[in-house]
Amino acid sequence: MWHSKDIYYLSGSTGILAEDLGKALLCQFPEISFNAEKIPFIRTEEDAHKAIQYILSKSSARYPLIFSTIMDKHLIEILDAPEVEFFNICGNYLERMETILEATPLRVSGFSRHLDDTTMAKRVSAIQYCISHDDGTRLKDYDEAEVILLGVSRSGKTPISVYLATQMGIKAANYPLVAEDLNAYRLPPDIVRNKARAIGLSTSPQSLHFMREKRYKGSSYAQLSTCAGELNQANQIFLNYNIPVIISDGSSIEETATQVAQQMSLKRLPLL
Repeated sequence: MWHSKDIYYLSGSTGILAEDLGKALLCQFPEISFNAEKIPFIRTEEDAHKAIQYILSKSSARYPLIFSTIMDKHLIEILDAPEVEFFNICGNYLERMETILEATPLRVSGFSRHLDDTTMAKRVSAIQYCISHDDGTRLKDYDEAEVILLGVSRSGKTPISVYLATQMGIKAANYPLVAEDLNAYRLPPDIVRNKARAIGLSTSPQSLHFMREKRYKGSSYAQLSTCAGELNQANQIFLNYNIPVIISDGSSIEETATQVAQQMSLKRLPLL
């Protein structure tokens, strides 16, 4: 068994899709250490020759794994060298679809993304909105939000908001429930007005304690009893206002963000 393996993600576009699909497969082998590198924008035969020469110069004796979303057959012939293990992620599916649909595919990587400048503009707008509406800032603008994440301090609101904006193109604001909100069991009017787009984030007291201890070790803020009390208050607020809750304990940022999007019936923009 290999204890480590070199991995390369190749694409005619940004390589995000190749990387995501490759990681989804590689995570099934946790006992192996993977050294990964992404080589995007391989669009000509010269690009392909340079890429495979680079890979072989670094990893030829190790039979590296290549995950590719490149669709041009001529480029694939160059990249699928005997010294590598080449996974043509799109190839078999594209050929089968060609047969089923009785049509000839374009075989151009990222074609839909090249056409749609509107998609890029929406993503940039979502990122800008997320940055300017982080941690309870500019509540008056919450009417523009597609989702408003609510939760106590260190419950994961900011990283999930950032993922929603950067990876899904969703305008996400987030608001921290502070002592004034928790003790009064109420939300600010700007959030109440938009509660149809609000969603609560919760976790276990142990997970919240762990997160707070990393930043404020030994503080009353990080005590397990404080964490448990604040989470109970927050959950009661969510119940009072009939706001749906997602439990992030044990889930990754990606998984929680996907749950948020599904709960709010929000569609992600295409990958770049």
